Amino acid sequence: MIGFFLILLIIVYGSQWVTAFSFIDGIASIPKALSWLVGNFYPTEKSLQKIPTILTKLVETLLLSIAAATVGAFFALFSAIFGARPTAFSKPLALFSRGLATLFRNIDVAAWSMILLFSFGQSALTGFFALFFASFGFLTRVFMETIDEVGLGAVEALRATGAGYWPIVFQAILPASQPLMISWTLFMIETNIRSAVLVGILTGSGVGFTFDLYYKNMNYNAAGLTIVFIAATILLLDRASNMIRRAIL
Repeated sequence: MIGFFLILLIIVYGSQWVTAFSFIDGIASIPKALSWLVGNFYPTEKSLQKIPTILTKLVETLLLSIAAATVGAFFALFSAIFGARPTAFSKPLALFSRGLATLFRNIDVAAWSMILLFSFGQSALTGFFALFFASFGFLTRVFMETIDEVGLGAVEALRATGAGYWPIVFQAILPASQPLMISWTLFMIETNIRSAVLVGILTGSGVGFTFDLYYKNMNYNAAGLTIVFIAATILLLDRASNMIRRAIL
């Protein structure tokens, strides 16, 4: 354990030396940074006039996040069915589904935004596809694990009665996996809303682009108000999501 922490300490100090970063200076600058934040990121009467614009873009971001997560969950469901061990249709198809999930899951949503930006330009469509690809990869992986956890007992029992592939899927696998799949989809919606702010900055869409526009124009009061609305939306959605999870699990 001592050796492990010594290695971490060497890595930390080595990183500081390479990047010319001073941890002590960083800690010392926190009070000044907080003072600047409080002195600039507060709503004013002029910034309150931006509320309709902020709300419009926030609703656009919310709908984009929900759409990307739900469409991603739909395609991830079939990909997971073909890739999970209890429901694998064929070994090559299972390997393809797992490889596809690994590819889409390991590319970050910011990377997807920059890749798609060259093809679709700055638009809401670019943001949707970036969130969709990230949602598809993540949900395919967790859906596969959910189906694997169901076990082969119910599948083997239905096979013994002569049930076909699709009756087994719809009568044994999906009913047992449905609560967890819904829970993971709700989690993906929450994650997408957080990611959509960064995606919006890169793709020029949604509330992320609105914040970036205010910030670059040094309209810090409106930028701070935008952050307040984003944080409030995430907290409300998290509360609603937790209530739904408790009801279905």
